[in-house]
Amino acid sequence: MIYKQLISRLLLLLAVAFCTLPLSAQDDAGAANVEEGKTLFRNNCATCHNKNMKDKLTGPALGGVQDRWADYPKEDLHSWIRNSQALIQSGHPRATQLWDEWKPVVMNNFLNLTDQEIENILAYVQFVYEGKDQVAQGPAEAAPVEPVKPNNTPLFIALFVILAILAVVLARIIANLNYMLQVREGNAPAHRKTLVEILTSKGVIAFLIFALVVLGGYKTVNNAIMLGRQQGYAPEQPVKFSHKTHAGLQQIDCQYCHDGARRSKHSVIPAANTCMNCHAAVKKGSQYGTAEISKIYASIGWNPNTDKYIENYDQMSEADIEQIFRKWFEDSYKADKGSLDSKGERQVATQWEGLKTSLTNDKKRKIQGPIEWLRIHNLPDHVYFNHSQHVTVGKLECQTCHGPVEAMEVVQQYSPLSMGWCINCHRQTEVQFKDNDYYKAYQRYHDEIAKGVRDKVTVEEIGGLECQKCHY
Repeated sequence: MIYKQLISRLLLLLAVAFCTLPLSAQDDAGAANVEEGKTLFRNNCATCHNKNMKDKLTGPALGGVQDRWADYPKEDLHSWIRNSQALIQSGHPRATQLWDEWKPVVMNNFLNLTDQEIENILAYVQFVYEGKDQVAQGPAEAAPVEPVKPNNTPLFIALFVILAILAVVLARIIANLNYMLQVREGNAPAHRKTLVEILTSKGVIAFLIFALVVLGGYKTVNNAIMLGRQQGYAPEQPVKFSHKTHAGLQQIDCQYCHDGARRSKHSVIPAANTCMNCHAAVKKGSQYGTAEISKIYASIGWNPNTDKYIENYDQMSEADIEQIFRKWFEDSYKADKGSLDSKGERQVATQWEGLKTSLTNDKKRKIQGPIEWLRIHNLPDHVYFNHSQHVTVGKLECQTCHGPVEAMEVVQQYSPLSMGWCINCHRQTEVQFKDNDYYKAYQRYHDEIAKGVRDKVTVEEIGGLECQKCHY
């Protein structure tokens, strides 16, 4: 009995000691969970919930969510996150209250999230809600200013013209000197060569041909090297998708739509199903109204009049599809203006023609089917590039290579994507060794950093300039 009491008291003392750890130690213990929660939030929640956790977006602000569910078991909140509709149908009071406030917006199901992963997300939500992320980040650094590249073409042209004039003058002087020498020696020719004859002589023509061959070879090789690297290329897409609105104004994380960037070679273009996660509820755009969003509906087979997917949509005729979307355009115009006038009829006709033109072409006759986006960034076939290696392992932000996409109305190729550009980046970029499991094998570098022998490791030093890394 005495032993049991001693053991109970010992356990109680250990519990008290754990609970009274210094705040910094408790923060360190939860740091890994918060970081994991940040990744899970970005990949699952950020498209519908505001990142500041305080303002509404497509879904409610998540800050303080645990307090709002405090009257119910923790398992109920977990069930809501995994399958909200199932909890609503069971008659749960809090779930029903949320549904009455936010319907018809349906929350996505996250059936694969474990209890620990949900707790990590909630920890990150609270972490941001309390402003601790701002303390961790410190003062915002000014964005680097891109250096303005001078245009030296006019200077080169002027220099070429000056050199050409000097060459002609020197040629004329040399000819006069030769003629004077021949006169002194008594060997002067009867006919003195004119400037035209000098410029059309075999020697001058041979030199010009040689110069043209060198210049043509240089331009040919240079253009071949630049083939496919169209910096500034910004084609018009079939749907006027604004990254400025989605990634900038709405702050949707890049990896929510381009989810392949963190797990595969390709970043992938999102399917229309991803768009429908938001646009099943958001039916009108801030700039183009129903015109552009309706192209997503028409490609995937969503009837905006009934908020349901159309059965056997692939076999539906164009006339039937036109009837559905003309009705949608007309009803939307009436809702805004009160009645359908001649201006509204023209707008309906224009929107339908724009929808049809964007989703069909000579090779794709049917409206149904994937949206054929135009590729902007394209490397040669002999070049290997892996997004996950840079995003997940290297922990690079998308803007490092793609520029300030969140400020682009129309996305363009921001970087040159040349071999020299990649090599310079590998020479200069510091590898994030700390707390990165991918670099545990480089023990020598870790030891040198610990001893103060070196303060950083670049990509070049871990094989980033080896030919086989980028070329098969």
